[in-house]
Amino acid sequence: MNLLLLGGTAWLGHAVAKAAIGEGHDVTCLARGSAPAPEGARFVRADRDADDALHEVSEERWDAVVDLASEPGRVRRAVRALEPVAAKYVFVSSCSAYASHATIGADESTELLPALEADAMASMEQYGEAKAACEQAVRHAFGERRAAIVRPGLIGGPGDPTGRTSYWVRRFAAPSNEEAQVLAPDTPELPTAIIDVRDLADFIVALAAGSATGAFNALGDAHPLPAHLDSARAAAGSPAEIVAAPEAWLQDREVAQWMGPRSLPLWIAARDWYGMNARSTERARAAGLTLRPLGETLTDSLRHELEHGIPNPHGAGLTDAEERELLADFANAKW
Repeated sequence: MNLLLLGGTAWLGHAVAKAAIGEGHDVTCLARGSAPAPEGARFVRADRDADDALHEVSEERWDAVVDLASEPGRVRRAVRALEPVAAKYVFVSSCSAYASHATIGADESTELLPALEADAMASMEQYGEAKAACEQAVRHAFGERRAAIVRPGLIGGPGDPTGRTSYWVRRFAAPSNEEAQVLAPDTPELPTAIIDVRDLADFIVALAAGSATGAFNALGDAHPLPAHLDSARAAAGSPAEIVAAPEAWLQDREVAQWMGPRSLPLWIAARDWYGMNARSTERARAAGLTLRPLGETLTDSLRHELEHGIPNPHGAGLTDAEERELLADFANAKW
């Protein structure tokens, strides 16, 4: 397969390129970044915001294009330039494109957010609408028979630049306090799901090389947060004790949810968002998605950080000092 990867130098794109090369495909990566493409890939430097960014690659023929963009303008330009020369277009969207996350087990027929009309997001708050617009552009240009849409959930694994998926295993491996306690939200029914970047990359390549088309939810297996924490503790080989604090107590102390500084990653308080990490993946599994165990992803993530350092030390979670302060506050609380 002659594969054009629009991206290929950042985390997921690099994994897709590496997986495709490993399968024996010819890979060309088009990107504007300075990070190197994987060994064995041809690299074309181009700024996708420029009108002529795809001129060079639009003069060749491609068995498949894989696009990881988030800005609608970049995708609109790409499909116009590449539809005549590409047999198939695989667009990597996001579960954030769905209008609602309230239903556990929802499939790909769920309504999407309104498509963003602008070519660029005004802020990341428009991320879901932007991805919906990108999907719209791909389907309009390539039709249902030549387009595949991948809607990943939370992506994790070695090198996660956000720190979300490695926070818990790292916290268990190196507790902030002498008592070896780990602060967590008391959310026994909260679904969590992480798809390993390597499994997602393999699936994207399989879609590009295969005949399957349409939309596919690509999420990891769903685990309640306590089970996820148990897996993280086992991956770290840690005897640490979990201190489960009420969600309202955490919110009163301005502990953030999901990601970012002073947060407890993966925590979602709103019950009408529980479906985000528990969508049906039946279509993707039928099309070839395979998932490794969560414990393997967490173990490999911890090993990567120990060997290479934390990709973004301020990306997610509590600092040691913040966790110690909250644990002391919680121990002195009167219930």
